[in-house]
Amino acid sequence: MSTLRARLGEAGEREAETYLIGQGLKLVDRNYRCRAGEIDLVMLGRGEDEVEVLVFVEVRLRGAGAQVSALESVDEHKQRRLILAARHFLMEHPDWNEHPCRFDVIALDTASDRLRWVPDAFET
Repeated sequence: MSTLRARLGEAGEREAETYLIGQGLKLVDRNYRCRAGEIDLVMLGRGEDEVEVLVFVEVRLRGAGAQVSALESVDEHKQRRLILAARHFLMEHPDWNEHPCRFDVIALDTASDRLRWVPDAFET
């Protein structure tokens, strides 16, 4: 049986996926897990000059009373884990190695029912 928190997280990831597909991105993988961590969504999008870009998406959900915002919760430690998980994904899927990559964050604030997409949220 899943917890309320897990169900909310899954709903947030589905909302983020639907939003990104509506913005023209295509789903490659969801909930990619390895020892280094998890990548919520792996999408294929367009970068500058319409070049295909592999997008690693972190979905963060925060409710009323959270100590930090959803966006602020993607701190240096979380960024390092995402980078390691992305490297693992690329080792496991070498056909994506030639694509440029970026890290996006979808921040969901349940208190204000607001979704914020931050493309290229941090650099490796």
